[in-house]
Amino acid sequence: MATLAQTCSECSTRFEPRFSYQMEERRTTGAQPRTYFAFYCSQECLTRSHRQPTAPTVCDCCRAGFQVELAAHVVFVGGRRRYACSASCREQIIEESQGVKLGSLKLSQASVSAATDVPSPAREATPIQPDNDARSGRVLAVFNHKGGTGKTTTSVTVAAGLAETGARVLLVDTDAQGNVGVSLGLESDRSLYHVLVMGLQPESVWKEVRPNLCVLPANETLAAAELYLAGRKSRHAVLSDRLQSARAQFDYIVVDCSPSLSLMNQNALAFSDAVLCPVACDYLSLVGVRQVLRTLKNVNRLLGHPVKLWGVLPTLFDSRAKICHEAYDTLRDHFKERCLSPIHSAIRVKEAPAYKQTLFEFAPDSRAARDYRQVVAQLLQSAAQTAANQDHDPPVRWGQSA
Repeated sequence: MATLAQTCSECSTRFEPRFSYQMEERRTTGAQPRTYFAFYCSQECLTRSHRQPTAPTVCDCCRAGFQVELAAHVVFVGGRRRYACSASCREQIIEESQGVKLGSLKLSQASVSAATDVPSPAREATPIQPDNDARSGRVLAVFNHKGGTGKTTTSVTVAAGLAETGARVLLVDTDAQGNVGVSLGLESDRSLYHVLVMGLQPESVWKEVRPNLCVLPANETLAAAELYLAGRKSRHAVLSDRLQSARAQFDYIVVDCSPSLSLMNQNALAFSDAVLCPVACDYLSLVGVRQVLRTLKNVNRLLGHPVKLWGVLPTLFDSRAKICHEAYDTLRDHFKERCLSPIHSAIRVKEAPAYKQTLFEFAPDSRAARDYRQVVAQLLQSAAQTAANQDHDPPVRWGQSA
């Protein structure tokens, strides 16, 4: 797997990081501390950096910045160097290395306050509410465990449709296949991997591909991010942490999720306010919706994040096929008003990525384009209704009803 060459923070040697110890999260000092990554070409340089520390290290448990001064601050687990700012954090890191599962962790009160990945009972009873005093872009995850349901097509088309209305939109690709960038003809040597793992500012990675539409791309390097997420204390909140600044710069953030049960998808859901679930009009896709509902329930219960199912979108609808009508009727009976009008199957939808165009650019008058414009209109209407209900106590979150 190709990586970008880095400069050793101690001896200034240029090298390509290949081992986990060669990249270490650090934090600046000052009124507004910022997280960044230091790089070490060898174990000797890493050890030297701790003899005369120049910047705080980030605790691998509670993510607090602290100075490495004692031997107890360094923990070796699984052949990897970890850092603990206190005895309780050290104990937690050791417990995690022994296979303690999510939801079974015994956290100190300090750890619970500093981290957000394992909610206490109080957190579960009181869902996190957005800060209504600050501008906060609405985040929509396009998610389904099953592949072939039109997730990427839906993500790209909905994001493009929102951008056409004048809204500032960021399209985030969390699938290592990188189909979002391919569909829009985007080539970039940086991806979401460099934001998540290497700590680059998202502004330096996303690219504006259309007026009002920016893309944070992905490629095969993103597969390695799963290992990084697995080693984090707040493993489900890394994406939220890295993209927090994006909320203030965009009106909408659309997240294209991969068809899998993964930590990356867990991060995407914990970052999102609402979920749009594309479902192909066939029997197997109907079965897969159950798993989506279970996943959303677990995110709400275990992670204390109130992500809601905004809508179920029937896709690949062929009006000539009986199974499509039966699948649509089943979805509508079960999900009521949350079942959107179907997206009709059209060859133009499949052709658009080959020409590096959105559906609205390639076939603006097609039946599928009209279907997707209706979805965009419903999203805008839902967002407007949520904004109008912001005076409710408690506040109404996008994806919830007043």
